[in-house]
Amino acid sequence: MAVLYVTEFAHLTPTPNGVAAIAAQPPLQEQTIAIGSGSVTTAFPFKAATSVVRLHCDAICSVEFGLAPTATATTARMAANQTEYFGVPVNAAWTVAVITNS
Repeated sequence: MAVLYVTEFAHLTPTPNGVAAIAAQPPLQEQTIAIGSGSVTTAFPFKAATSVVRLHCDAICSVEFGLAPTATATTARMAANQTEYFGVPVNAAWTVAVITNS
């Protein structure tokens, strides 16, 4: 079963030398979504303090963010085993939707 891993963070933290910003641990919430032929969203909306979302997929898929998102084959595509970080509005109760793609 293909899975999208969703990890939420409140903010990014600079490294000691200020070269990069990294996700501040611990995460606020972690969820998984089974990737299938129909659009599926996270079971719970993002936490109010979430401003950064890390997505990792183990199969090719497309994702869409929003209040009631629907992922389609034309929304943002992720390659198998890809990890991406996305900024989202705080206190917006957004979710992410995922669907299989090729």
